Amino acid sequence: MASKTENRIFWTICIMGAFAILSSTMSKNPVLKPFALSLDTPEGFWTGFVGSASTIPGILVSLPAASLSDVFGRKKFLLIAGFVFASAPFLYLFITVWWHLVLVRFYHGFATAIFVPVAEASMAELFPTKRGERISLFSSATYVGRVTAPILGGYILLTTNKDFHVLYLAVGVAGVTAFIMAWAFLAEGKKQSIIVEQVDARQTLRTMFHSWRIIAKNHAVLILSFVQASQYYTYGTVEYFMAGYLPEVVHLDFLSTGVITASFIAISIFVKPYMGRISDKIGRRNPIIIGLTVSSLPLLAIPFITNFPTLLLLSIVYGIGFAVVTASTPALTSELVHAERVGAAMGFLDMTMDVGQTIGPIISGLILATSLHYAGLFPSLTIILLVSCLIFVLTGTGKTNAKSSIIEK
Repeated sequence: MASKTENRIFWTICIMGAFAILSSTMSKNPVLKPFALSLDTPEGFWTGFVGSASTIPGILVSLPAASLSDVFGRKKFLLIAGFVFASAPFLYLFITVWWHLVLVRFYHGFATAIFVPVAEASMAELFPTKRGERISLFSSATYVGRVTAPILGGYILLTTNKDFHVLYLAVGVAGVTAFIMAWAFLAEGKKQSIIVEQVDARQTLRTMFHSWRIIAKNHAVLILSFVQASQYYTYGTVEYFMAGYLPEVVHLDFLSTGVITASFIAISIFVKPYMGRISDKIGRRNPIIIGLTVSSLPLLAIPFITNFPTLLLLSIVYGIGFAVVTASTPALTSELVHAERVGAAMGFLDMTMDVGQTIGPIISGLILATSLHYAGLFPSLTIILLVSCLIFVLTGTGKTNAKSSIIEK
């Protein structure tokens, strides 16, 4: 049974996560595409790159930051992430050309890149027998921010006649709140007599690179990371291009667009903790297979549907499949490595996730620029998910006891 201190730490991280992800998501959905267009961003590659810029830091720093948190502790890194969440939103107020937007999005991406894997590693350490449930509860807390963001952002744009500055001020308020939570969390840690061993730089690097080599040899972790990358390749594309498809093709207003783009995250708030608890009991493999299949199918129909209720239903079904998969992948990954490498494993998973979320909008932007347009974009996502499902099934990942897959040499 978890102690009061562990539960207090857990809920502090969850509340911080809700405000942090509210801030980062509202800076993107549903405002980023219209904001980029207002800056005369070139169509095709650069339009997709604007959507992907914030995920590039995840490729660069998720693994090193989470690995170093194994050595130096999680709290310092949560504070660093909180500072970026608080400072980045105010930079949007000074953007005058489209490439400024790329730079600000890049800086903003460091916040999530550091925060998510370090927070997930904390969950896995604090609750070793309830990893699926607790990591999923944490994810659901962040999804509260994700689902609120497009609705609140859509409402602000609607009532202010697309005043982007007002919206980014609201983004800043949420980011500062997340930073205050991080600061309180660090201060709480200082009251506890935690002794951090001094480690020289060379030893730290040796430890970090050794962890990376071990993870790279673990085939099950690699397959799971590919599945996660495929899910977020799709998620990043759906989140970004749905915000364009709905007003441009279906001619929905910003509020209706926000409702649909929020719906697949909203359903995850309820589905993910439940599926995390189920996967703790029955195993992770079958939920991942079912979730990949379920999330792939609605995407085939989206470009051929133009009415609000059906699009909302398709978005919800996609969200259910997405939640079923992502409730199991982090927990299973943490079970495939020894305790001292959980942070590195979470960082690797998030790094590959960000690779998928980065290249998804870029490649999809190129597809969008062809004659196929949205009729080629959304079905291509179905293919990605079904291929990753097939690879996961054929390799037998998750079929045996997770502990038997641990490689330590």
